[in-house]
Amino acid sequence: MKASYIYLTVLAYFLLGTIVALYAKRNMVRDVSDFFIANRTISGFVAALTYSATTYSAFMLVGLAGLTYIGGVGAWGFELIYLSGLVLVAFFGPRFWLAGKKYNYITPSELLGDRYQSKGLQVVTAVGSIIFLIPYSAVQLIGIGTLMEGMSGGAIPFMAGLLIATFVAIIWAYIGGMRAVAWTDSLQARIMLIVSSVSVLFGVYGAFGGFGGLFASLEAKCPEWLAVPGPGYFNPATFVALALPWFFFSLSNPQVSQRLFIPRSLGAMRTMVMGFMVFGFIYTFVSIVWGLLARLLLPDLPSGDLATPSLLALNIIPISISLLVLVGITAAAISTINSIILTLSSMVSQDILKAMNPAIAESRLFNVGRLFVPLFAIVAFLFASLKLGLIAVLSVASSAGLLVIVPAIIGAFFWKRGTAAGAITSIVIGGIVAFWFQFGGVKPLGWGPGVWSGIIATVLFVVVSLLTTPPREKAEEFMTYINGALKENNAI
Repeated sequence: MKASYIYLTVLAYFLLGTIVALYAKRNMVRDVSDFFIANRTISGFVAALTYSATTYSAFMLVGLAGLTYIGGVGAWGFELIYLSGLVLVAFFGPRFWLAGKKYNYITPSELLGDRYQSKGLQVVTAVGSIIFLIPYSAVQLIGIGTLMEGMSGGAIPFMAGLLIATFVAIIWAYIGGMRAVAWTDSLQARIMLIVSSVSVLFGVYGAFGGFGGLFASLEAKCPEWLAVPGPGYFNPATFVALALPWFFFSLSNPQVSQRLFIPRSLGAMRTMVMGFMVFGFIYTFVSIVWGLLARLLLPDLPSGDLATPSLLALNIIPISISLLVLVGITAAAISTINSIILTLSSMVSQDILKAMNPAIAESRLFNVGRLFVPLFAIVAFLFASLKLGLIAVLSVASSAGLLVIVPAIIGAFFWKRGTAAGAITSIVIGGIVAFWFQFGGVKPLGWGPGVWSGIIATVLFVVVSLLTTPPREKAEEFMTYINGALKENNAI
């Protein structure tokens, strides 16, 4: 495919998104709450789309399709674990929203710091999130770089794709904060869903005459790709290590849990959850089918991450549709990147600067937080330029590290005995273990960091909490309010 076609398509996409971002900005107030969480005024429909776009990134049509290419339909089971984790959103979402509304929380770290009465915990949680989310941001850039390079036959260098994605993410997040991100996300989510669905239909019907032909060909040529656990990539240990962090993704990843603060009401929260469930199921199915198509049509690729760009380069899909898929995947990646850099910037502002200096002026917090938007994007770009690892695996590695925050979050709402010391210990040591196991190749009993980081963090949180003194007064007040508000709003 000609590089000029790709550049023009991306330019048109950028201009459209910028118009939407500028439109969203028109009512923005220059303060921290509005810039980072849109003053909790986002409608249920827009909240559902921004939640979907933030969650479903380049991981899906590039990473999950790649996992399907090497591991068969077992990848579907892995992703369905994440969808089942939506019960956590339905359960914890109203609790996050009510707590944020009453105590004016901007970040999930701020919630933990206040609940456990510890600025140190707030800082540690923010720093841990920054450490593990930078690689996840880089994954999105890698997805775009790989895609553009593959579709253009190398005419667009990998680094050019990284630069384009970084630039777009910075501009949209910087223009109008959460309002601009939420509105551009809503545009991008629709693009993602429509073009991915259309492209799969073109591929399935163009190459095999329909889904019946596709699965008949799979059964005849590579039946192991339809079996569980599949052709060897997936085994119980691998599956659990990949799936467990994904189940808790909605709580562990702050760019996602922060979105539980933004709906305008609990009713909007319910709309957000339902909309995301529909979006997630369709997008997962499309990504799996995409990987299976690539396995049949391109059986000898050196890497699963090449499945999508190589498939788009074939003639079975019209150039116009391939270009739209490019836009869809780019949209998926950028919607995740700008959400992450916005969340990390809010953490620098609220969880580090304000925690260390409570008297700092609101205008300074706003300006510093906004300044970090491009800085985090540049750091992600530099990390992506290293071109590390399989996209899907690197994504899960980041989630395995963030999993250590989950015990403290659950404890905040349900265990009065939990302490800041327990939370800090579990996050710090659990995070070190996750990092060591992942990059040191350590797998005790054959289980990966996605299992051990969660187990170790949970044990440490409970044991250290039992040995230290909890903030009983705050715990009682916090939990009494949440439980009472849930009953009052029939949200239990």
